Amino acid sequence: MGSTRRIGRLSAAAAGAALLVAGLTGCGGNADASEGSTVTVMTWAPVNSAVGGQPGVTALAEAIGKLVNGTGGLAGRRLKVVTCNELNTAAGATACADLAVSDGVAAVVGSYSQYGEAFMPVLEAASIPYIGGFGITPEEFSSPMSYPVNGGYQALLAGNGEQLVQSGCRRVAVVSPKTDVGASMLNFLNVGLATGHIDAVQIAADPGGTDYTAEATQAIGADLPHSCVTTTLDPADTATFFDDYRRLGPRHTQLSSVIGSFQQSLVDSTGGDAGPLRDALATSWYPPDSSKVWDGLHDAVKKYAFTDNRINTADPGEQTTWIAYEVLRKAAAAIQGPVTASTLRSYLNFCDPITTGQTPPLAWRNVDMLALATAPRLVNTQVSFLQVRNGQLSQARSGPVDVRSLLVSTGGA
Repeated sequence: MGSTRRIGRLSAAAAGAALLVAGLTGCGGNADASEGSTVTVMTWAPVNSAVGGQPGVTALAEAIGKLVNGTGGLAGRRLKVVTCNELNTAAGATACADLAVSDGVAAVVGSYSQYGEAFMPVLEAASIPYIGGFGITPEEFSSPMSYPVNGGYQALLAGNGEQLVQSGCRRVAVVSPKTDVGASMLNFLNVGLATGHIDAVQIAADPGGTDYTAEATQAIGADLPHSCVTTTLDPADTATFFDDYRRLGPRHTQLSSVIGSFQQSLVDSTGGDAGPLRDALATSWYPPDSSKVWDGLHDAVKKYAFTDNRINTADPGEQTTWIAYEVLRKAAAAIQGPVTASTLRSYLNFCDPITTGQTPPLAWRNVDMLALATAPRLVNTQVSFLQVRNGQLSQARSGPVDVRSLLVSTGGA
């Protein structure tokens, strides 16, 4: 179990088949758990990549496999977790998807890849569900084979705008990647900022830059009170931007970002409470790592991966993987008969919401999906407002914030 293997649209008929097996799967208890059978799933992520590496995602998947099998399996079924090094390339993502097909997996669960356009067609052709990917590609929110567990950048940005307004910002500059996705991000940030009648100043930055001093200078502007700067760059570019921002030494500007662009590891590496991210705001998909909702994750890592320093439970990639496996575990427990790609899809498409503990109840029925033009399969519109306090990303506002009404106001953008 858990051996990492490094390797180089949905048709109308498939949709009809999903409808036909809906009645066979059932939405009740596990009257026939098929005890003794094995359910094979895959988790992939870039493991050894210098940029964009997420080794904790596959490491945690291996630990979860041990946890599940050590506590009765998937309602009596053994769970086999196969992991794959996605290499942070389109070719790597395609190769992992090909391996998932050849291994006959029931699902790809809790994975990380920036190459949805490469791997999703492979999964679609084989009708393999993709449960709880990290949520950074359009295909994860549009493919009928995808079951996202978070709200993607759409929910994060709408929430970030609302958080900035509630924090007293009157001028907001957003530093975003100079890409098509970066351009679309402004719309979602502005719907949150509209609650305070603010429009963001967008500053486009070239991805992979080594010096963002000019962008930081423009973002800070006159450095007046109630001025705020937020970022939607990738983690490596965000770290570079924050370093250049720090060198400029603004006195009044409030720094902010979204989880996925920066996280606890960056706070730690830049000096914690004594560093430039002191008091920085952050909008997250989930509660902070210190929340009791993550006790199960922490206990699993302590028992099954205590010495594995690849795993960082504060990382949103690992957190998303944990939630994805919770979805798998609860769906499998409710399925009557074999757990296969077909029965999993049927259960997720037609049955009642699944409670994870870290998200609102999740379901992917037609009535549950928000159906944004950019994310037609988005179902989770809750975010958490965080702030760096005493060197830790902590809850800035009690409880989740639902941005569904803000997203609806975009008119399906």
